[in-house]
Amino acid sequence: MLQLENLTASYGAAPVLQGVSLHVDEGETVALLGPNGAGKSTLLAALTGTIARRGGKILFENKNLAEMPSHEIVQHGVALVPEGRLVFAPFSVADNLRLGAVRLKGGARALRERYDHVFTLFPRLAERRAQAAGTLSGGEQQMLAIGRALMSAPRLLLLDEPFLGLAPLIVIEIRNSLRKLRAAGLSLLMVEQKLDIALDFAQRAYVLIKGRVVLADSTQNIARRADLSELYFALATSSPSAESTA
Repeated sequence: MLQLENLTASYGAAPVLQGVSLHVDEGETVALLGPNGAGKSTLLAALTGTIARRGGKILFENKNLAEMPSHEIVQHGVALVPEGRLVFAPFSVADNLRLGAVRLKGGARALRERYDHVFTLFPRLAERRAQAAGTLSGGEQQMLAIGRALMSAPRLLLLDEPFLGLAPLIVIEIRNSLRKLRAAGLSLLMVEQKLDIALDFAQRAYVLIKGRVVLADSTQNIARRADLSELYFALATSSPSAESTA
């Protein structure tokens, strides 16, 4: 479904992504791992067109997203749940969701169906649909951020640290909701720093260090490694030069 080929991106003159290649199959969940500053969030920003790409291809269902602005990327079926949730605090839950459907096709009927889909997935949001987003708990705001992205009816959902700062019970609740989405055929690409969550939830993982992929493998194989902690620390402190598969 998604194929990145030698993707490069930068903030101004400072290079961040240095030739990243990866793929996500239809219905698959893939994790992006790595320490702070590795380029994980930058990769999602490059995918969605919110920072400049300097080179490479972003093929989504055989269309090159690298040639498209952000709003067209959403129309083609890719939606982002940003780090920090970024909900519109003064607006109601319903209005926040409506903003996610700006590029939705199908008129009023399609909009009602998307509301129903999100409220079924997150009943808490249905109970609080008229409540200002800024008054929700952190976990509820994360549900709202995910729901807002789902309003565009994406086929690939990008998640940037979706469990950051959440209580364990909320993590379980949101993870179960994401499992339902995956079971329904939605593809997921998730940035995650916590190995336990990523290895349990995703099917494959890429480790990014200093803007390069240094490890790519199934999460099952990675979890089996007796040297996992030492390996992860060693990768995080190394100077990568090429992609490898363990």
